[in-house]
Amino acid sequence: MIRTPLRPLARILRARERGENPDDIEAENRRRRHEQIQDRARRRAEGRLIVMAGCFLLAFGTVAARMGTLASSEAAEPRGQVLSAQIISQRADITDRRGRVLATNLLTHSVYAHPHQMVDPVGTARGLAQIFPDLDVERLTRDFTGDRKFMWIKRKISPEQMQAVHDLGEPGLLFGPREMRIYPNADVASHILGGSGFGNEGVNSAEVIGIAGVEKAFDAWLRDPGNEGAPLALSIDLTLQQAMEDVLWSGMNVMNAKGATGILMEVKTGEILAMASLPDFDPNDRPRPLLTGEPSDSPLFNRAVQGQYELGSTFKIFPVAQALDLGLINPSSGINAQAPMRIGRFLINDFHNYGRELSATDVIVKSSNVATVRIAQMIGPDRQRDFLEKLGLFVSTPIEMVEAPTGQPLVPTRWPAVTSATVSFGHGLAASPLHLAVAYATIANGGKRVTPTLVHGRQRPEGAQVLSPRAAAMSVDMLRQVVTRGTARQAEVPGYEVAGKTGTADKPRAAGGYYKNKVIATFAAVFPASDPQYVLIVALDEPSTVINGTEVRTAGHTVVPVTAEVIRRIGPLLGLEPVGGDENLPTIAARFAPRVEPEDQAAVRLVANQ
Repeated sequence: MIRTPLRPLARILRARERGENPDDIEAENRRRRHEQIQDRARRRAEGRLIVMAGCFLLAFGTVAARMGTLASSEAAEPRGQVLSAQIISQRADITDRRGRVLATNLLTHSVYAHPHQMVDPVGTARGLAQIFPDLDVERLTRDFTGDRKFMWIKRKISPEQMQAVHDLGEPGLLFGPREMRIYPNADVASHILGGSGFGNEGVNSAEVIGIAGVEKAFDAWLRDPGNEGAPLALSIDLTLQQAMEDVLWSGMNVMNAKGATGILMEVKTGEILAMASLPDFDPNDRPRPLLTGEPSDSPLFNRAVQGQYELGSTFKIFPVAQALDLGLINPSSGINAQAPMRIGRFLINDFHNYGRELSATDVIVKSSNVATVRIAQMIGPDRQRDFLEKLGLFVSTPIEMVEAPTGQPLVPTRWPAVTSATVSFGHGLAASPLHLAVAYATIANGGKRVTPTLVHGRQRPEGAQVLSPRAAAMSVDMLRQVVTRGTARQAEVPGYEVAGKTGTADKPRAAGGYYKNKVIATFAAVFPASDPQYVLIVALDEPSTVINGTEVRTAGHTVVPVTAEVIRRIGPLLGLEPVGGDENLPTIAARFAPRVEPEDQAAVRLVANQ
């Protein structure tokens, strides 16, 4: 900007010529300059005021809008709290299909030590050992008097233990808040729930993570705060689960079995109402995995999902159902049952001599190996293999458990005539009891493939039509006759129209071959036969009973009466009212006493020996 001089020479000269005072010109120019400076300052101040007013207006408008939003929303508690710079979010509960709690959370504490701050390390070690008997006094003393600055004492303690530690009065012992997972029903459904443990851990917080079962399978979902604390509703029914486990425990004792498993599944939905594997464990105090011996020796082993068993004659309904579907036979077709039967260098025989011919229905009722092989030969190895694959017997089950992939069936790599023959009566292909439940549910469901699930109410696509409804209905009728006049007559529970098939398979040796005195006894049941709603699989590992002085291991005398008692116990719980009397109830039910806890086993054996 060019400034106007206060005393411009031209004007000064003209003023002198006219006799005017030149100082008036300077005064006038100075006044104008001051007015210009004042105008610029005023405009600058006004601009700043406008900017400040805009900022205040924006700020107060934002606050007003936020207050309006909060005023129109519903009040909610904060979802987490800050502890040691960590946000702790509570793990969601797990419930059964009726909303009863199977797993929940409890606020507790941990105890840890700063040995360098201790006043009496030796006395503190003795006091802690009295409160926690599993702690070693000498080791604690070494740790407390050594160079350690920090050490865990217990990661979970009860309020009583916390008070006892507090009463020691030791400033070097400190407590930290801790959220722990508890299972209020102890060992009920333990294999389904699996268990949990601590992940990232600090003195003031700990991350609870799933380590097995559905706890691990749904770990991310259970920890997601976006679910707003909604529980995970499983398909199982706690009452049915407890009833099944009680009967299976008693059945194990009565039949001198090493283990047992049971699966109850809804035919239409594939939802599992109860699934047990015994022996089991308490997920509140999960045992350590076994490092030696067979996997099934561990209580952590889930026989229902992880077990790989040759399921014996329960497979016989598959070739018969397929042959009915293909139109190769009908229920009254005569099948050559002449035994023995030779395939190559292998000889196939029957438990009894059934004569020259059996009807297709009697092949199932009497459980003829030879006649079953004849039907499988009509089908052919390729079509037989394809059908079994469609039933889901070649892949692991899609059940929502991390253990499911370990239950991959053991399927022969080659499928020659002899393999086709042995698989037709349940040998040479090992699958889990859950695989068997799915296959039987598919038959009971009018031939539509069933997908098993442990989640209640989840919508799933309809399964593929594996078998025609007509062939499926005829198959269920054959299974019904197994109970009314065949190898499973002890499974007849009046009013429940039980249909099913027995299976007794020798257990394979790890080194090859089979045991002569160890079997897996299985019964696959469908009920009611006139309107199939449920499939029940019960299996006993190495059962044995004595009848008329003779040791018996067959399924018809071991697992079948146990299954009958399961159905009798759970039938009313399912809302199925039996038709007619229950004449056999006192004699059969008397064999199945209430469940005996492990600590009482010695007493039971003592009474039995006396």
